[in-house]
Amino acid sequence: MARLAQTAGLTDVQQEILSTVRDFVDKEIIPVATELEHRDEYPQQIVDGLKELGLFGLMIPEEYGGLGESLLTYALCVEEIARGWMSVSGIINTHFIVAYMLKQHGTQEQKDHFLPRMAAGEVRGAFSMSEPGLGSDVSAITSKAVKDGDEYVLNGQKMWLTNGGTSTLVAVLVRSDEGHPEGTAPHKSMTTFLVEKEPGFGEVRPGLTIPGKIDKMGYKGVDTTELIMDGLRIPANRVLGGTTGRGFYQMMDGVEVGRVNVAARGCGVAQRAFELGVSYAQQRNTFGKPIAQHQAIQFKLAEMATKVEAAHAMMVNAARKKDSGERNDLEAGMAKYLASEYCKEVVEDAFRIHGGYGFSKEYEIERLYREAPMLLIGEGTAEIQKMIIGRRLLEEYRLQG
Repeated sequence: MARLAQTAGLTDVQQEILSTVRDFVDKEIIPVATELEHRDEYPQQIVDGLKELGLFGLMIPEEYGGLGESLLTYALCVEEIARGWMSVSGIINTHFIVAYMLKQHGTQEQKDHFLPRMAAGEVRGAFSMSEPGLGSDVSAITSKAVKDGDEYVLNGQKMWLTNGGTSTLVAVLVRSDEGHPEGTAPHKSMTTFLVEKEPGFGEVRPGLTIPGKIDKMGYKGVDTTELIMDGLRIPANRVLGGTTGRGFYQMMDGVEVGRVNVAARGCGVAQRAFELGVSYAQQRNTFGKPIAQHQAIQFKLAEMATKVEAAHAMMVNAARKKDSGERNDLEAGMAKYLASEYCKEVVEDAFRIHGGYGFSKEYEIERLYREAPMLLIGEGTAEIQKMIIGRRLLEEYRLQG
């Protein structure tokens, strides 16, 4: 049915997966999303359905019980899910980033232990970089791990964990000075720890507390939390990759694919906003005819559709670049930046088309209007993306001599 955001060159398997996900979104997510969002209720039934579809193991290799699909397939599935309700795509995304980091950087024992259960959806992942006193400046992390025999003792406070309460495995980035003398560059003295915990809030294991859900403007349903470590003891075999000092690079690799995911979410939300806008414009009458017949509205719809198409194309390009094994930080940064900015603009135009009704909680566009801003800051702000893009462009176009 949809004319926009089509992807050329997909295999029969990819097309079948996307068709299945789209049907699930249309039947199981869109009809209930707004009601659940207004109640800030975790969408357990939806998550169980995604588990049955095998989406928690979409990119996990087949040898570990996953489907072994590409980043492109995953991103296109995320686009469909975000079209239904962006919060659900967030639940999947954090899990996916941890699984990806394990696949790329974990020891064989860590892969064997976690990936099969993650593919089955039995272990749910979350990852944690940010802290209350820092945003984009990851090098300013103060949470710390100190070696104590065969264990590390972790102390500090982390912020903005998606799936913080419902997850059972958190990849936590902290400073670890052991083996890294004073004066070592900050990004070379960070380590990622794999922290297993019970789901829920309060003290979820000795030394680890998840205080509760952060009340947010949008992006509801999914739990966003703090994480407090106070004498949290983690065995040395739960250092991701088995060696300290590599955490920054591991996290940045995860965030790079996460940016493709955020771009996909922006594409999905924008596509849904366009669908709502073009539908309402054909039903609402003013001055004796549907507002879709007014030139001003047609111009707006044309601009919205062009932005949806452009963002989708850039997101697909970034995913394919990563799948090819090439460096894609430039393409991922561009895709995340463009898709999130265009998403905000398309949602606002759909909101304007709805007029006063767009301000009513009875209309779906009201929810999208509160959700779109999160994409402007998630996985790095627009300013961070532009800094990454600018630096990479200077590398590519550096003057010789």
